[in-house]
Amino acid sequence: MTMDQLKRQAAARALDEVRDGMKLGLGTGSTAKHFVELLGERVRAGLNVIGVPTSESTRTDAERCGIRLTTLDEVDRLDLTVDGADEIDPALNLIKGGGGALLREKIVATASDRMIVIADDSKWVDALGRFPLPVEVIPFGLAATQRAIGRAFAQSGVSGQMVVRKGKDGHVFVTDGGHWIVDAHLGRIEDAPRLAGLLSAIPGVVEHGLFIGIASIAVLAGAHGIRVVEQR
Repeated sequence: MTMDQLKRQAAARALDEVRDGMKLGLGTGSTAKHFVELLGERVRAGLNVIGVPTSESTRTDAERCGIRLTTLDEVDRLDLTVDGADEIDPALNLIKGGGGALLREKIVATASDRMIVIADDSKWVDALGRFPLPVEVIPFGLAATQRAIGRAFAQSGVSGQMVVRKGKDGHVFVTDGGHWIVDAHLGRIEDAPRLAGLLSAIPGVVEHGLFIGIASIAVLAGAHGIRVVEQR
């Protein structure tokens, strides 16, 4: 079975949690795209839901699939967010942001009663950090912000190269919010909650890709089928 087929299996399992009348957060990325497409099929068959997209690309996909959309200015709470992840640890802490939508993803996820993470089982790790950690930053004062990020790394016992993300065109990647992303190659993060707190305290950091205590369920698809892990 291909990786894409595994992702679609995970998305299909998450769709079992969707009920008529729900307000949904719609994630960003290749696995979340499968969920949006499958949700669109259910909507066209009569399911009544409304969604909040976490990126402009997801907005485009959802509109194409016929899913009604709203914003967090118009609804006060979401029932469920379904999104992918770049890494998932046994405590269901995540690294997200490989697609560049981490800020909106975190806003939507924390405005939801539950977050289901869908992924192929290669995303399951014993400790976060093999995938580069995205840190969304303000372009102004970038060098000062990077120095502060480096100090936060030292305080939490990690180190690694920081690289400003470039787009496919070779220019600096700009998020939907107009910010830049610094990708930190850390290898292994022993205390992700501590690092998350230190990064959040830096003025030039808009958001970071550590999602701590936000996900409630992970749906992992592998060669031996679907595994569902619930937050302990």
